[in-house]
Amino acid sequence: MVDWDLAASTGARLVRGGPQVPKEEAARAVTDLRDLTAEAEGHVRELTGLGQDLPLLPGTVVDRPGWVRSAASGLEALTGRALPEAQGGPLGPILASGAGVQTGLVLSFLASRVLGQYDPFGGPEREGQLLLVAPNVVAAERAMKVHAPDFRLWVCLHECTHRLQFTAVRWLRDYFADEVERLVTGIAGHSADGLSDLVGRLPEALKQRGKGIGIAELLQSPSERAIFDRLLALSTLLEGHADYVMDAVGPQVVPSVEVIRSRFSARRQGGGVFDRMLRALLGLDAKIRQYEEGAKFTKHVVDAVGMEGFNAVWRSPNTLPTRAEISDPAAWVRRLHG
Repeated sequence: MVDWDLAASTGARLVRGGPQVPKEEAARAVTDLRDLTAEAEGHVRELTGLGQDLPLLPGTVVDRPGWVRSAASGLEALTGRALPEAQGGPLGPILASGAGVQTGLVLSFLASRVLGQYDPFGGPEREGQLLLVAPNVVAAERAMKVHAPDFRLWVCLHECTHRLQFTAVRWLRDYFADEVERLVTGIAGHSADGLSDLVGRLPEALKQRGKGIGIAELLQSPSERAIFDRLLALSTLLEGHADYVMDAVGPQVVPSVEVIRSRFSARRQGGGVFDRMLRALLGLDAKIRQYEEGAKFTKHVVDAVGMEGFNAVWRSPNTLPTRAEISDPAAWVRRLHG
């Protein structure tokens, strides 16, 4: 249903160029980011206790078009099982092209903002890849006027935490892919009757809109909502855990971490009117709330039962926090630790 090659080429062609920097400075940033990933992951392992037996690997440093191409490839791998190419009938190629252009537009917007990413479905063998977007890291550290070596290590701490989440927790990658497949298959499988039911739920959804729940979420069927809730709870946990770790490790290895966190948090909330509108449309404001809610959950649990007690979240899908428990971490502690 999506022409991923067209999405990649569209996004790579439309993305804005990065900051102008001397060749030597650009080379230094690339080298720093590549080498710092192994150092950062060592610090994350020491704090979390995860992945002690895994090799320490460097990251892959890319420019903005490179991130677009990698993101499109990873999304294709993630959604491929749920959206087979045969769907769409005779209009399939036209629909896929339109979706490809729209996806490319979104990727071009995101490509100037993403600092790094661990894609569990990316890489040459599609076995996972840690990406760091050098021009965006340089642009951010310049805009915030922070110490470049500290900021680069701080970014690597966050992304290496994501890599460990998926490489040290062996079942997580397949669980995430299976949940996404169930959700996308259900949405893609709406028949004409399903569409009629969707329209029928619209008035009630509009009434509930004031409660801070998105229209798309309210229009989901009960089974889709259950999957969505599990995915939202998981992504909130993953992002918040990474944010907690990068700051918990930070004071020992990133001397200016408090300045970086303060300025970075302000930067997340900033931007012009057009930028804020696009962020809202793409759900990026909700993403920021995920960082905050997930970090609060992680801190509460670690304070209550220690890091070893927190690591019970990684035992199985059944020990992951529910969406309600993300907002009430004490409930998760009671369920897992009595």
